[in-house]
Amino acid sequence: MKRDAPLVTGYALACVILFVLLWITGFQIDAIVRAGFIPARLDGELIVPPGTLVPFVLTPLTSAFLHGGVLHIAFNMVVLLFIGRQLEAPLGARAMAVLLVAGAYGGALAQYLADPASAAPMIGASGAISALIAVFALIFSRSQAPAIGPIPGHWVRALWLAAAWIGVQILLGFAGGAGFGAIAIWAHVGGFLAGLFLARPLLRWRFGAR
Repeated sequence: MKRDAPLVTGYALACVILFVLLWITGFQIDAIVRAGFIPARLDGELIVPPGTLVPFVLTPLTSAFLHGGVLHIAFNMVVLLFIGRQLEAPLGARAMAVLLVAGAYGGALAQYLADPASAAPMIGASGAISALIAVFALIFSRSQAPAIGPIPGHWVRALWLAAAWIGVQILLGFAGGAGFGAIAIWAHVGGFLAGLFLARPLLRWRFGAR
């Protein structure tokens, strides 16, 4: 596995440093409220504490740098580095940046559509990572999966991996005492779908039509 993956490594490092700083200073909850993705903020009726808030349109990005606990960030960073560093070598940093941002926004959009009135902040890199998982499954998985109706075998293989990823996230939520409701399931789904739809265009952008 190629080790040179500055974008993914830098992203993971930024997440860890921010988590430690917020934990040490005691501003973790405040940062989550101000920079997390809160669907109910879109209509402007949500009552928020005074002070500086990240503009709503940017919160899908800022929320992707925030994590709620040690298990949350540890598992996300392990998966991010394992999959992301293998993807960055063939895709390049620019395509990876597009994929990560699209995953973050795709996850936020799906979470909003699922519950637009929710006042619970959504945080974590899971949407962005889900996009990486989709592309990783399509490019690197060598296992064969039979097609299901109109769904091609390579998409079936990717969907199985997505189901496993979401399942692990749910288990981690229960292990951390958060329960099912605290897991942004639709953010995982949205990020994964963003990765599926961007995989072919990004590969063509990187390597040209083949």
